[in-house]
Amino acid sequence: MSEYREKEEVFNEKIENLWSLLMTSKKIAVFTGAGVSTLSGIPDFRGKHGVYNSPWHNLDVETILSYDFFFSHPDIFYKWTEEVWYHLEDYKPNIVHNTLARMEEKGILKEGVFTQNIDFLHQRAGSKKVWELHGSARHSFCTNCNAFYKYEEIAPIVQRGEIPYCDKCGSLIKPDIVLYGENLPMSVLRKAETVFSQADLTLILGSSLTVYPAASLPKLTSYYGGKVVIVNADSTDQDKNATLIFRDLEQTFTAINTFLDQIS
Repeated sequence: MSEYREKEEVFNEKIENLWSLLMTSKKIAVFTGAGVSTLSGIPDFRGKHGVYNSPWHNLDVETILSYDFFFSHPDIFYKWTEEVWYHLEDYKPNIVHNTLARMEEKGILKEGVFTQNIDFLHQRAGSKKVWELHGSARHSFCTNCNAFYKYEEIAPIVQRGEIPYCDKCGSLIKPDIVLYGENLPMSVLRKAETVFSQADLTLILGSSLTVYPAASLPKLTSYYGGKVVIVNADSTDQDKNATLIFRDLEQTFTAINTFLDQIS
């Protein structure tokens, strides 16, 4: 049993309130972070056991994941990402991914999901509208000719311990993931700013809300008078703005999934 699971008498009242908010809100925004992926077994970055908490072969992980380091040391970059990003086929969507997909299918989530995660588990669960704030490992591109490559083409190369190069021009291939020193995709950021500004309810799921500018998006909901619900193991600096706070994602979404059974 999760150490964050709440006592039933406390949880039951809160989850009834959340379900009421979900049923009465017209525009719901969803923001997901690494905590959602950890339920599927994927290591998170900044949590208690996050990969940022200790160096990798005496190198700071944030340095390895920087734009300049990628080009100067692609061998080290791909050796690290092979362990973390290129075995995503081994992981499966969990109760949060699956429930969010059901909520979209039933018309509760009309704006889809905005995620900091690059593991494309939301899509594999069936979500149709997924806005990837930090990019995705689903695809890569040539840094010279922009040739497009799917995950299934690149993962086997990286898993063999090799650096992927373009088969058209021979240049280095980069995953379509936002590295340190790069800007977030502007079209996704603008879409997010619009959705979170107009939302009457925002769900923050499994995010420490420490990576900016993405972490600033839920603040727009509070600023414009909407309600915010946070489901995250640790406290965040936006807890003070939350209408409801839950600590256990699995407990919360198991309950929501049960409520969804009532909707035809």
